[in-house]
Amino acid sequence: MRNRTIALTFGGVAVMASAPLFLNAYWTDVLNSVGIYAILALSLNLIVGHAGLFNLGHAAFYAVGAYTAAILNTTCRIPVLALLPVCGVASGLFALVIARPIIHLRGDYLCIVTIGVGEIVRIALVNNIFGITGGANGIFGVSRPSVFGYIIRIPEQFFYLIWLFAGITALLFHLLEHSRVGRALNYLREDEVAAEASGINTAHYKLVALVLGAAWAGMAGNIYAAKMTIISPESFTFWESVLMFAIVILGGSGSIPGVLLGAFLIVGLPEFFRQFASARMLIFGAAMVAMMIFRTQGLLPASPRKYRLRGVSSAGEAE
Repeated sequence: MRNRTIALTFGGVAVMASAPLFLNAYWTDVLNSVGIYAILALSLNLIVGHAGLFNLGHAAFYAVGAYTAAILNTTCRIPVLALLPVCGVASGLFALVIARPIIHLRGDYLCIVTIGVGEIVRIALVNNIFGITGGANGIFGVSRPSVFGYIIRIPEQFFYLIWLFAGITALLFHLLEHSRVGRALNYLREDEVAAEASGINTAHYKLVALVLGAAWAGMAGNIYAAKMTIISPESFTFWESVLMFAIVILGGSGSIPGVLLGAFLIVGLPEFFRQFASARMLIFGAAMVAMMIFRTQGLLPASPRKYRLRGVSSAGEAE
């Protein structure tokens, strides 16, 4: 099983690495959008899939990262990729500030509050908060990213930047999933009361999930700002949060391969039906409804964890 997983992983990496050689600029740019949403969905998966926290305001953290990059790049002329950790820290701190008073909420109540947070951020950006966000027009003139003095301009170049970051994200979250923190988050998702009774500091781990997920969304915002060179509040609406949430649920909550597949289907698949104009979203929506009826756990759900009790053999007999 492990060898097959490794072979599939290397096969997928090889296919993705060679994709720009066979695709035109348009389809390469579609894959770039898929990559950005894959990063965002992986960051949301940490919150929803692993910690079990309903978050429908993830676009707010995405926006904080994008605007941090745009403001500092256009005013201080700091290279946009050098701002990658700064954007992560800014979004993480923002998440920490708003999460402190709401961390005790559960289920639908937390979901409603996160929707409100997302809308507050969007409206604040539209109203040109502190006179630095550009209002409804947004911010223009974000510089292109450069690597070792080489400026990245065309979709094929952005492809490798975006998917390299997506690959690193998937690897780090995979390691986190199998760490002590990852196990604690899974306990929290399955039964918060039982987790707290077992000695797990549930409030602490909720904050960890929210802050880490928000920080990664902020770094995705940095890459988005560098790619587009212009950002506006219309890019961070409630619909964006819904799209990220749908990717996680469709692919399989808590499953990294599932989230990646969900990003391809939610973002990339509608482009194949573009010739049907407005009917393409009807076709796509009907397919999603059917899938969620007959495959409620997602397309590639996470495998159940297997634990081995100390002093007990695999046959269940005392050693």
